[in-house]
Amino acid sequence: MLQQINKKILLYLFLFIILGTINNKNLEKFDFPKIDLIQFDRSEVDDNNFLKKLELIKQKNLFFLDKFQIKEVFNNNYLIEEYKIFKRYPSSLEIEIVKTRFYALTNIDGKIFFIGSNGKLIQANNDLKNLPFIFGYFDIKNFLNLKRIIDESDLDFKQIQNLYSFPSGRWDIETLSGILIKLSKDEPKDSLDLALNLLMDEKFRDVKLIDVRQKNQVITNE
Repeated sequence: MLQQINKKILLYLFLFIILGTINNKNLEKFDFPKIDLIQFDRSEVDDNNFLKKLELIKQKNLFFLDKFQIKEVFNNNYLIEEYKIFKRYPSSLEIEIVKTRFYALTNIDGKIFFIGSNGKLIQANNDLKNLPFIFGYFDIKNFLNLKRIIDESDLDFKQIQNLYSFPSGRWDIETLSGILIKLSKDEPKDSLDLALNLLMDEKFRDVKLIDVRQKNQVITNE
């Protein structure tokens, strides 16, 4: 915090000296240096529209650059999950970008979308990737919570073929091996753990359906 304050003091002192040595007539002609370099990993954001907006930012000078204007450019890009912007005076920006991870696919009004780790829907291109497909209407926060539960369990998310969402907020999971797990709405974590424990038992090796929707009740079907 102290370092940031010191930088601001130095900046204001620099501007005071510059402006104090220029009379009003010359001030009109004085041109602050424009941003000549924006450093970031371009492989993280393959978006021509985004790159064009960054080029427009380069037309401005670093001293009076509005941080909210920069944030608007980044916040409107759903391929970006997190970012940090560093001003390198007098004329460059350094940006650290964390790319959005794609978790699943879904169909909305006939169009295919990725569900991103940032909680956004990103329209898919021709490269649909090998991801689980979500059927039914769902709340993205609810899905991200389910994703967290799965990641904390013994089930590898990569082994999931389809996910089925129901209006109640409940989920079914279909694995690549064709096993359908019907989770509880109120206790999805406990019901998933129970189902996975059953699948580890040799007696349930050929089971294709595990219904753990009801507490203290398990229904299986081969």
